[in-house]
Amino acid sequence: MSDKQPPRPRRLARPRLYEQLVERLIEYIREAGLAPGDRLPSEREFAADLGVSRVSLGQALVALEVQGVLDVRHGDGAIIRHVPTEEQVLQVLRDRDNRRAEIIEARQALEVKLAELAAARRDQEDIARIDAAIGVMRAEIASGERGVSGDQLFHEAVTRAARNGLLARMMAELSPMIMQTRVESLSQPDRPDRSLAGHERIAEAIRSGDSRAAADAMYAHLLLVSDVPPVAD
Repeated sequence: MSDKQPPRPRRLARPRLYEQLVERLIEYIREAGLAPGDRLPSEREFAADLGVSRVSLGQALVALEVQGVLDVRHGDGAIIRHVPTEEQVLQVLRDRDNRRAEIIEARQALEVKLAELAAARRDQEDIARIDAAIGVMRAEIASGERGVSGDQLFHEAVTRAARNGLLARMMAELSPMIMQTRVESLSQPDRPDRSLAGHERIAEAIRSGDSRAAADAMYAHLLLVSDVPPVAD
């Protein structure tokens, strides 16, 4: 008779609070009979009802925003865009969590080189576009927004200044996935201002024609924006 002990079954993983909140939000939308165009309760009210912090709830709302379920507007609350099933939302959420590291790695591989090339190849029109994008982001942040549009315009302007068609097409392919991580990153506390400062350092290096400094500044910026901590359990 063998003395070998049978393996113990692994415990079932408890769903993260992040996923529980996303699932509860979808349940609430369905149970309340809400439809596209309807507005969710205020974050303060909703967080109190759920017994969670506004930070945790806010990150769950961002997860639904990047999937196109909600439109989160400054001063206007969260507006419903469409109503998916819980299964659809959670599957997309898990797939994106698994893919996030790959997206960041791809951005580092592409955008560091793009910044380097932009510093070497930019002209006055490119510099004007980069500065205009920074202005858009600064105005958005000043009005209480996250600066998403300005952020996108900035990276598009740098890509254009690099004048490499193949790298530009690769960036275009990544664009929808980058937008998801962009919204998540800029929803972190103090992140819009820090991201804007990173843009200004990149722009200064490109403006001065310093390819090495531009590449280093872009790499540092991407390290910052990739830091999106998970919702605490």
